[in-house]
Order: sequence, then structure tokens, then C-alpha cells
Amino acid sequence: MKTKISIDGNKFLINGKLTYSELENANPGSIGLLWNMRLIQGIFDDLFGLDNIKKLCGTDFDPEKNTDDLIAALPEWYAYGIRAITVGLQGGWPVTQAMVDQFNCNPFGEDGLHLDKGFASRLDRLIRAADEIGMIIIVNILYWAQANRLKNGTAVRNAVKTACHFLRDNKYTNVLIDVANEFNIRQFKHPMIGTEDGIAALVDLAKEESGGILTGSSPGSHTLVDQVVGVSDFVLIHLNGATRTTAYQMLKNPSYVGKPVVCNEANPCCTRVDVCLDLYASFGYYNNYTKQLLPSDWRILPGEDLFFARRVARAVGIPVEPLANDDKFVLQGLGQSEGFGFGRHVVRVACEYPEEVSQVTFYRNGEKLDISYDEPFFLNTETNWLAKSETPSQGDVYKAEIKLRCGETITREVVYGK
Repeated sequence: MKTKISIDGNKFLINGKLTYSELENANPGSIGLLWNMRLIQGIFDDLFGLDNIKKLCGTDFDPEKNTDDLIAALPEWYAYGIRAITVGLQGGWPVTQAMVDQFNCNPFGEDGLHLDKGFASRLDRLIRAADEIGMIIIVNILYWAQANRLKNGTAVRNAVKTACHFLRDNKYTNVLIDVANEFNIRQFKHPMIGTEDGIAALVDLAKEESGGILTGSSPGSHTLVDQVVGVSDFVLIHLNGATRTTAYQMLKNPSYVGKPVVCNEANPCCTRVDVCLDLYASFGYYNNYTKQLLPSDWRILPGEDLFFARRVARAVGIPVEPLANDDKFVLQGLGQSEGFGFGRHVVRVACEYPEEVSQVTFYRNGEKLDISYDEPFFLNTETNWLAKSETPSQGDVYKAEIKLRCGETITREVVYGK
């Protein structure tokens, strides 16, 4: 292996050097951080069969191509400063597309004693490809709906050991472990996962069975479990739904002192990069609509993806050319490739500098639909990572009036189907 992750106090090192210290004009505030992304479906498959995915999601899906496409996208993200991605052995929830328990992406069997060969092969391919370019893979082992397919607490322990033995025996050095995703808010039926004592014991088990791979476990949105922080090598947090102020208040928590803090799931709100930078924590971009629905498009897409990537680049000290004014605002979600689940679309406005925007007013065929005041400026906002979808008809005209705090108004318009 070429890439080795380690920790010194509250800082990450890759191959013995603090992260980003290799950059010629590195921002001192980012040195030792681990800017990252949640790409949880990177090795996804449905053991019920691909026909089930098509029935639920209205799309074809090829698990091998899915992983290969992710591998192909890694160098572009690396060039902008992303140094880690989170992928899930049990996948994640393609929210608004289908219910997660309608799939079977539990590769451990009900007894937890084996790792499906396809999942193992794809994870190995991904870890080795990341290793070649100096990236880290955060491997999430347990996800609630699929963990519930394990028959009892012994099977849960077996699954953790099976995953850790795979990582240990392949001698990966560019891996971190996230034992269970959102262990304290999801509907885990096994107390071993859903309780503080249980998850702390599983973190200890993972550290032992993996041969010392750095390990933590992620609680639910802007929550903290001191007992789990205490046994973890690094602190994992989620910031879904958090405002900038909520994120700031949470990251000030003194329990974090002395350990690296990694948010590995948040929202497509790129201003949170600045909040994490202020408090020396690593931010993890989560975009349900470009990076978690099936099939995911792993490239840096125009709009939210690009603006986040550029924000990280500036945060770490990688120079980026200024965008033309017309390119700083994108009305997105209405492209044919952006539809999901039988023609549904989530419409939103992405801005390179969301803090400059006062409000966004949405129209369809001249009729006023909604106003959004907060990043990520969704039409029909539910929270800052989720919105109600539209099912547009051919020729529908969507318009967004973007009012800036300086008093200027920018207009963006998309004709659906053109």
C-alpha cells in the first residue's frame, strides 16, 4: 500500500506528513484536517436482484459500473482537496427514491459470518484505487435497515468481526472505520447497536479485530455520545439539518479536545466548510440528489458539487480561477439525468457564495410556487438536505428569481425537456 493514515493528537497525517502540508500555498488552518464526502453507495448492490432496483427506482443499475465510475471520479475530487470518502458495506438510503428496507444490501448474511464476494471485490478495488492517489476510505460497517437483517446480537458482533478481518487481512493502510451510521437515532432492533454501552463495545471490538485500524462511530444529526467519543480514535459527527450556528455550537464541545473531529455526513451547504474551518473540524459533503440516489453520478457536476469543491480548494490553499458571474448561479434538478423515481425532480438553486443571497423565489409557468431564504435554496424545502419533489411536464417553464443582499436580482430559467 502507498497511502497510510495516522493521527497525532487532533491532526491527521498521510504517510507521516500532516494532511495538506504538501501544498505549496497550504492554508495553515486546514493542515491536519480531512475534508471528505459521503459516497455511501459506492459498492452498493441489491441481493434481492437488479430487477428489484428497477422496480423501485425506475432505472437500470450495474453494481460493477457503479464502483468503476466512482473510481474514475476520485482524481478530480482529489485535485480540489478532498482526501477521504465514506462508503458503506450496507449502503445507505436513497431518500425520496425508495424505502431503504425494500433493498437487501446486507453482505454478511443473517449470521454475520461471511462477506459477499461481490461486495468484497468492489470494496477492495475502491480501496486500492484510492490508495494509488493518496485518498482515504472511511468504511461504514452497519446501516440500520440492513443491520436489522442480522438475526441477533451475536450476528452483529460477527458482522463487525467479518468486516474488520477483511480490512486487516488485506493489510489496507488507507482505511478508517465507522462502525455504525447514526447508531443513536435510527431504528436498530438490536440493543448492541442502539445503546451507548453496546456501540462503545463494538468500537472496542472493531479496533481489536481490525488489528488497530483507527475507529469511531457516527451518531445522528448534531448529537454527541460521550461514552463513544471516549473509546473512539477520532470523533465522527453528522451535521444534517444543522444551521451554521447549530454546527458552530456543537463543534465547540469540550469533549472533542485532543482528538480529530470528522463530520462525515452533513448537507450540500458549502458555507459549513467555513464553520468547520473556524473550529478545526473536517467537513463531509452529503448530497442526496447527486450522490446517494441510484444510480449516483460520482463526477463533479455543475452547481452544488462544483461550488463545494471550489470552497474546499480555497479552504486548503489550492488556487481556483474565478468564475464568470453567470456561472455562479445554477437552477438545477430539472435535467433529464437529474430525475429519479419515475420522473420526479428536486428543484433548487445552487450559488457559489450562498451567503450573498437574500431569498430565492420560484415560479412554474409564471405561477409563483415558493420562496426559499436559506441554503441550499430548495423549492419546497423540508430540511437543508431534503425537499419535496416536482413531477414536471414537457415544456414546463421553471424560473428562479435570486435576490442578492446587495439589491441585485439574478434570474435563471429552465424549460423542462429542452
